[in-house]
Amino acid sequence: MSEDGRRTANFRVNLVPAVLALGNPPWQRDVWLDPSSFENLDHIFHTLFDDFCDADHPERYLGISLRTEEEVSLMRQLGVALNASTAEAPDDTDAEYLRASAWPEVVAVAGRLAQVMVANDLSELVTLWEAKHTDE
Repeated sequence: MSEDGRRTANFRVNLVPAVLALGNPPWQRDVWLDPSSFENLDHIFHTLFDDFCDADHPERYLGISLRTEEEVSLMRQLGVALNASTAEAPDDTDAEYLRASAWPEVVAVAGRLAQVMVANDLSELVTLWEAKHTDE
C-alpha cells in the first residue's frame, strides 16, 4: 500500500466511525449521554471539523479522507446540518443537540454518507485484495 493509501486509511479509520455514530440515534443516547463514556459529540465534532476532515470545506480532503465527489457533497451537507443544530444548543450539551429540531437531518445525512463511505471502503478493500492475489 502506498504512503497516500496508508494516510487515507488512517484518516478513515477515525472518520467513518464518527459518521456512523451520527447516523445511529440509539448509540447517541446510550453512549454520548453517559458521562462515564469517552466518546461524546465534542469528539465527533473534532473528528469531522478539525482532525480528519473539515465538514465546512470538505473538498480540501478529497483524496485524503474522502474518496469521491459524492462523499465530499454529503460531508458538506452534514456540516450544514450540524451547524444548524449548533444554533439550537446554546449550552453546547449533547442532550441539547439530540433534542434540536435540526438533529433528524443530521442523522439522515450521516446515514447516507456512512452507507457511501462503507461501500467505497469495501470496494477499495476488494481492489487491494485482487491486486495482491493477481501479483502472486
